[in-house]
Amino acid sequence: MTVTVTTYSPEETIAFAEKAGKLLRGGDVIAYSGGLGAGKTTFTRGLSLGMGLGDDVTSPTFALVNEYRGERLSLIHFDMYRINGEADLETTGFFDYMDDETVLAVEWSENIADALPKDSITVDIELIDDNTRTITLQGDERFAVLGN
Repeated sequence: MTVTVTTYSPEETIAFAEKAGKLLRGGDVIAYSGGLGAGKTTFTRGLSLGMGLGDDVTSPTFALVNEYRGERLSLIHFDMYRINGEADLETTGFFDYMDDETVLAVEWSENIADALPKDSITVDIELIDDNTRTITLQGDERFAVLGN
């Protein structure tokens, strides 16, 4: 199932991601692609809202991983920009976070493509201009409602 939308503001990006966040379940891995400033952290803020975790989401660029804990689900937000192999990936604790009560959101997922689960949800964010983004989400049938 592929859904493509164009958003014209950070608020629209957050609103779309919030709808997607409501559909997430434990064990999901969201694999982002998109250049610097595309809106991956903004999208993650929307996911967090949809999951009931609030909007206090920051970029994990320097920390490599940020954790947002909830009662039902937790969101673990990774930045894999500086990850260059299996040994680097191990230091992030990536595999330790995979469980039925956690959703992983992975920026720069192309750097760890071989380690991602085959059923990862992909989110490609294309920067059109300062406010406009084209977002393509690929996942299973539960995301069909996002196309409406």
